Amino acid sequence: MDRLARNLKDLQNVVDDLTGQGVEIYFHKENLVFSNKANAMSKLLLQVMGAFAEFERSLNKERQLEGIAAAKKKGKHLGRESALNEARKKQLIDMVESRISKTDVAKHFGISRQALYNTLKTFYHGK
Repeated sequence: MDRLARNLKDLQNVVDDLTGQGVEIYFHKENLVFSNKANAMSKLLLQVMGAFAEFERSLNKERQLEGIAAAKKKGKHLGRESALNEARKKQLIDMVESRISKTDVAKHFGISRQALYNTLKTFYHGK
């Protein structure tokens, strides 16, 4: 149920749209069935379970952000390591300035053209 929608409102819309088309929805884990026949108890359970799922996602997101902040505070590098160290960046700049095609330069270093352009942007514009 928690993977079907991003939030409670979205879950209700998905279930209403599908049941409105005559589809019967069965949530195995929760043992709930939804169809185009209105059932007040099923609707209540959908809302309660959806609200708990949304709450759990919010808690997980908060924990994730706290973990990222703690890692940054400790000076840990987040994300993938750069494929280019300073020496390789210098070599890349030299190759580009010697008019070798950017596609060939990117292939030589095993990076995408976008990574090459990002490196050039950083080198020339300092951003």
